Amino acid sequence: MKIIIKVKPNSRAEKIEKTANGYLVYVKEPPIENKANQAVIKLLADYFKIPKSQISILSGLKSKQKIVELKDLNP
Repeated sequence: MKIIIKVKPNSRAEKIEKTANGYLVYVKEPPIENKANQAVIKLLADYFKIPKSQISILSGLKSKQKIVELKDLNP
């Protein structure tokens, strides 16, 4: 399953909000040295209750807009 997310780095709290276009992901980490991307993957794994290894960022590694793939554990 592919989802569109918008990342808000340097937030006070970490949370995920569902929007009409996808998800808003708030992370505390700054967008430096891939820290925010790793925090996004960890937060999405907790939210969707899947392992971090099943989540990959397809596009937008250096952008706030990202397309993320969640691999299904049950094919």
